[in-house]
Amino acid sequence: MCGIIGYVGPRNAQNVLVDALRRMEYRGYDSAGIAVGTDDGLVWRKKAGKLSNLEAELAASPIPASHIGIGHTRWATHGAPTDANAHPHISADGRVALIHNGIIENFAPLRAELEAQGVAFRSQTDSEVASQLVAREIAQGAGLADAMRAVSRRLEGAFTLVAMDAQNPDLLVASRRNSPLVMGVGEGEMFVASDVAAFIEFTREAVEMGQDVVVEVTRDSWKVTDFDGTP
Repeated sequence: MCGIIGYVGPRNAQNVLVDALRRMEYRGYDSAGIAVGTDDGLVWRKKAGKLSNLEAELAASPIPASHIGIGHTRWATHGAPTDANAHPHISADGRVALIHNGIIENFAPLRAELEAQGVAFRSQTDSEVASQLVAREIAQGAGLADAMRAVSRRLEGAFTLVAMDAQNPDLLVASRRNSPLVMGVGEGEMFVASDVAAFIEFTREAVEMGQDVVVEVTRDSWKVTDFDGTP
């Protein structure tokens, strides 16, 4: 099962994300990646194979220090274990980064819909559909949380999604249906993850998310609604 981590707070996000992914290696995976938010937009690195491959990529091609980011280890379902199919998935406009655990059962018609509108896909995954749909909602005027709620209502299957918006670099938004999602509440920092092991080094205050919910997280606040926006 995929490992998911999101972080916002005062620490260097890259270090938090990579350490969290290492603590979730026991879950099994075939690729790994991270994305962070910077003043110049999203920056990401992802590699097929072991986490050490990602670490080597980060050493060879460093990314700027950041205080918000998402990380993922993937088991291939739709699409082979390649660099392109690894998470995070970045929307065609470069604005949204998204990670996903689970299977989106109706991804094929959703992908066809987006391709008919001219969206160019970079991967063969079901997961990228979610990143492109969220970006489309934002392009039409929605905020990240409203976009996530709208997309979650359209998806069928099981999913945990975590997304960030390049133009709102202080916010993470996550969604859950039939797939694990837990939040870690720290001192001036917050975590979202598929497993408490991801953030146990930093906080022992954990909040398990219920079914069909969206959580909005900043470094010092969190808000949970259902897919229709009801708190």
